[in-house]
Formats: sequence, structure tokens, C-alpha cells
Amino acid sequence: MSTERHNTGHAASGAEPRHDTVAFEPRDVQVRTIYWYLISLAIATVLAFAAAGVFQRVSDKVLLDSETPAMPMRKMMTEEQKADTMYPPEPRLQGLPGHENDPQFELREKIRADNAANEQFRWVDQNSGIAQIPVSEAMKLIVAKGVHGSAAPAKTGEAGKPAAAAEANSASGKTN
Repeated sequence: MSTERHNTGHAASGAEPRHDTVAFEPRDVQVRTIYWYLISLAIATVLAFAAAGVFQRVSDKVLLDSETPAMPMRKMMTEEQKADTMYPPEPRLQGLPGHENDPQFELREKIRADNAANEQFRWVDQNSGIAQIPVSEAMKLIVAKGVHGSAAPAKTGEAGKPAAAAEANSASGKTN
């Protein structure tokens, strides 16, 4: 490579090269056009907000003018009476205004009350001999006595045979 300056064909005055079919832009961006666009966008935004405000005021006025006046009885009511009649009668949906209790609290209280009721001993009908017992005690009774209160089912030995038959076979030395 040579370190000598090459003749690039430029004029000695340092001007850019000229050619009939090649054109160069003096600048890439026209800042004036961008500023005009931003200004017109800001004006359009302000006008849109103003139009929305006017529309809101007009629609509020139309709505208030078309609203029926309060009944004379309602005008004579105290604030407490108005508050009492503001909500529909019970039962109301939980968690909405006018419902004093928290739905989660009510659910926890219901579960607690149900569990307490399921864990108590009491007579349902003493004359018939029907009693309520806790679930854990009922499960123990079913295991001990069977489902219908009869004796516990026979224990099974090898291969599903009753235990007594399995012991008799082993004592006599018989195998199947």
C-alpha cells in the first residue's frame, strides 16, 4: 500500500463532486417541518380536550334536566331515614355497600359453627334411640362393629379364606 495521496478527481477548490445523474441532499432532516407537525399536534390535543369538556357539560345538563324531581315525601325524610331506604331489603349480596359483615369472616364463622356441631354428643331423637356423635367416634364404631352395627367382619387369612379355615388347614398340614 502506498502512503501517497491519490488524485480523487475532486476539484482543487475542495467542492463536492458533481454528476448529472447523482443528487445530494443538503440536509437529511428538515427541522422546520417537524416543529410544525408538533405544534399542530399540540393544538389538536388541546382542541380535543376542550371538545370533550364541552360535551361533558352539555350531557350533564341534559341528564339533570331530564331527571324527575324527588317526591315530596322524600324531601321530608331525615338523613337517617334516607340512609335506611337507600339499599334494597335483606338479603343483600355480601361484600356490597349496605352489608355490614365481611364475607370471609362469615365463612370462617360458619365453618367454625359447623365443625363445633359435628364434634358434639347429643340426642337427635331419644325415644327412637338416635344420637349424634362426632365423626371420628362414628368411624371408630364402624371399624369395630361394621356398617349396619352387626359384628365385625371375619378376618381373612391367606388368599381370601376365612382365618379359622386357614388355621385348620395349617394344623392338619394341608396346602392348596
